[in-house]
Amino acid sequence: QVQLVESGGGLVQAGGSLRLSCATSGIIFSANAMGWYRQAPGKQRELVASISRFGSTNYADSVKGRFTITRDNTNKMVYLQMNSLKPEDTAVYYCRFEKTNYWGQGTQVTVSS
Repeated sequence: QVQLVESGGGLVQAGGSLRLSCATSGIIFSANAMGWYRQAPGKQRELVASISRFGSTNYADSVKGRFTITRDNTNKMVYLQMNSLKPEDTAVYYCRFEKTNYWGQGTQVTVSS
């Protein structure tokens, strides 16, 4: 059974930092690209960052220079370090095995001004 479980969300003031984690199981992690997505109220889910199985990364323009995606193939984890957070980063954040329908349940990030 494929599972993805996010953690690390919370309430933070603007300018602060959070680190999201995604624990995975049930899939050959090292063979898959991973992505972090977010969905704010009333908006479509959008890609925040992705990392290939080789470690190449891609970021949405809105988070470049502030967020960093990394992966740990040994422990089947993917992380999203979020710095200089802004109120517009407020959303539910999801991890995903890219190009599949396997998603986590999401973790809420709220940034207060």
